[in-house]
Amino acid sequence: MDRKQFADFLRSRREALQPGDVGLLHGGPRRRTPGLRREEVAALSQMSTDYYARLEQGRGPAPSEAVLGAISRGLRLSPRERDHLFLLAGRQAPAREPVKRARSVGLSRLLDLLRGSPAQIVTPAGETLAQTPLSLALFGDESVHEGLERSLMYRWFTRPETRRIYPESDHARHSRSFTSQLRTACIQQGAGSFPERIVTALLGQSQEFATLWSMHEIDAHHEGYEKRVRHPEVGLVDLDCQLLFSAGQAHGLLVFTAAGTDGQHQLRELSDAVGA
Repeated sequence: MDRKQFADFLRSRREALQPGDVGLLHGGPRRRTPGLRREEVAALSQMSTDYYARLEQGRGPAPSEAVLGAISRGLRLSPRERDHLFLLAGRQAPAREPVKRARSVGLSRLLDLLRGSPAQIVTPAGETLAQTPLSLALFGDESVHEGLERSLMYRWFTRPETRRIYPESDHARHSRSFTSQLRTACIQQGAGSFPERIVTALLGQSQEFATLWSMHEIDAHHEGYEKRVRHPEVGLVDLDCQLLFSAGQAHGLLVFTAAGTDGQHQLRELSDAVGA
């Protein structure tokens, strides 16, 4: 059991939860605690305040699965946050097959049908396994990297040139999203996995990543989101992104579409240039 991480996660989720989120009165101007008080979480989790406080302080025995379930309900954790809590407590989430780098046959067929669009097959750890010509034109060949650099998340925090095609005002949002995705990948794949090796390396190399990792965000990334990409020939392109997962979520098909009329013209111009 990782007592420090477990305690930090409990505290961060408690402080992020407001009284109104669980049907409690705010308590007026005298409430100084950010988020909920420990006694409020204990009551919501149907346990003593002393026992909950010891867990948040990294003391006491390792909690049982029943206790972890009660805390998850009390803190209104999402399913992925609940899985993360169990793992921090030394209770493994349900076993899942390790991610294979061989491409999903179904997603490969879909990628072939999308040759005229920017699309790529990716893994949960940010590895790019295949790209359409228009994706290559927008992002460059992302499949040529080796080792930890196969992961876009790793490159994002260690290679400044990775960020150059994205407006600086968007960097903080991407950093939060990539950190959240890595945490989810670690939850799914467990100890010794490729995502965990990335996290271990980044904690020693990037203060930005270490700070974001300590926030324990799970749901900062969503399947549908916007991305702005700077291209030397067509300028700043506004894109909508959709991620379709294969069975078991071993791979994802990431598809980019133009967010407006200007974006459609830009993609069409770029498509003509590369003969896509």
